[in-house]
Amino acid sequence: MKLLLTALKHTRKPAVCICHRFCSSACSSSRGPSSLQDEVIVGSSPELVQTVGSQVEVRPGFITEEEEAALLQELEPGLRKKRYEFDHWDDAIHGYRETERLRWAPVCEEILSRVRSVAFPQGGPLLGPVHVLDLDKAGYIKPHVDSVKFCGSTIAGLSLLSDSIMRLVKENAPNEWLDLLLTRRSLYILRDQARYNFTHEILKDEDSVFNGQRVPRQRRISIICRNLSG
Repeated sequence: MKLLLTALKHTRKPAVCICHRFCSSACSSSRGPSSLQDEVIVGSSPELVQTVGSQVEVRPGFITEEEEAALLQELEPGLRKKRYEFDHWDDAIHGYRETERLRWAPVCEEILSRVRSVAFPQGGPLLGPVHVLDLDKAGYIKPHVDSVKFCGSTIAGLSLLSDSIMRLVKENAPNEWLDLLLTRRSLYILRDQARYNFTHEILKDEDSVFNGQRVPRQRRISIICRNLSG
């Protein structure tokens, strides 16, 4: 299944708000510098982080090194048979290969069950296949909004192999933005307004800077779960 995306452009200003891990409202522009391990979200204003923060979640260290290895062992044989593509059908993704999986080994299924339990309402309808997106080191995802026709209000993704920066920009107000630090083995969750009123993208390696600090980006695999609309 191909992602149904709409590419959009934007501009941005320096960050003035920092949100710490698992935090949706404890933001202050007066905080002193702290480590990347403590900061997971920066935004254009405290008000934006407080407003959208309840719909954006980043959980560093959601899976262990052993769990990451198990997922990679499951995925790598199939991914190696594919070539990286550098021209997505709607020009939204550059340097990628992708696949879907319905069935997983028991250890991987346990991990995905944990993702679903924290990201989606219990008993809600989920999109059956899990989407796997493999970005080359030179690859990136351009600003886009996912189609509402095939996906619901929530998306949850595991980040394997590399740290990366996800940027959210308000569609009709490009100066309003959030940067998310997606560390290796973290889980991110986007819900509701953050899904459909903001574009999201994964920055190029050369643009991968979080709150003024360089975050080198390598090859990155994301495992993405979605719920159904309705």
